[in-house]
Amino acid sequence: MTAKTVLIVDDEAPIREMIAVALEMADYRVLEAANAQSAHAIIVDHQPDLVLLDWMMPGTSGIELARRLKREEATRELPIIMLTAKSEEDNKIQGLEAGADDYITKPFSPRELVARLKAVLRRTTPKGVEEPVEVDGLVLDPISHRVSAHGAPLEMGPTEYRLLQFFMTHQERAYTRSQLLDQVWGGNVYVEERTVDVHIRRLRKALGDAHQHLVQTVRGTGYRFSNKG
Repeated sequence: MTAKTVLIVDDEAPIREMIAVALEMADYRVLEAANAQSAHAIIVDHQPDLVLLDWMMPGTSGIELARRLKREEATRELPIIMLTAKSEEDNKIQGLEAGADDYITKPFSPRELVARLKAVLRRTTPKGVEEPVEVDGLVLDPISHRVSAHGAPLEMGPTEYRLLQFFMTHQERAYTRSQLLDQVWGGNVYVEERTVDVHIRRLRKALGDAHQHLVQTVRGTGYRFSNKG
């Protein structure tokens, strides 16, 4: 199974380090941010599976970042666990109202944190995200990161794989190049729109004669994935 990625947002480096060690021992990939601004950039670029967010931080507080993430369409579904020294009931309610999925009060044991994190991920992982997707004999397996056509493995680069995964899970809809850049490359990456065309061409080549027609050019818009002519 692909390791889940967790972003730790806390202005205190020793706390980030303690949490990172516990999560890495439990086989999670870890990203770190010391403030809300860098956290937001990392979230856009790396799309973590969950955010551990400290309530009290200089500048933009954790609660403000949580509200912002829940307002923005791209991050609305991102699970958030608030970390805080505040245990008062009204603060807990405020955190949950801002969109946090859970709340853990410092000091906490690493084992408790990992258990709460697993529970939130179980609740928030949509069914089917880790199921293989199949269209006309083309199969993408998100756990093993393999793609096959009628049982024969296909070779493709990581960007082509991400493009194909996005297309196969968002079929029958036309996307502009800038929408594909946001979804597949991440909104903070400065890549020319023409780059999308290059990777589409590579993806079609990797899919071969049997399946390249699934990636359709929509004139004046961009691209669509469809098994309808």
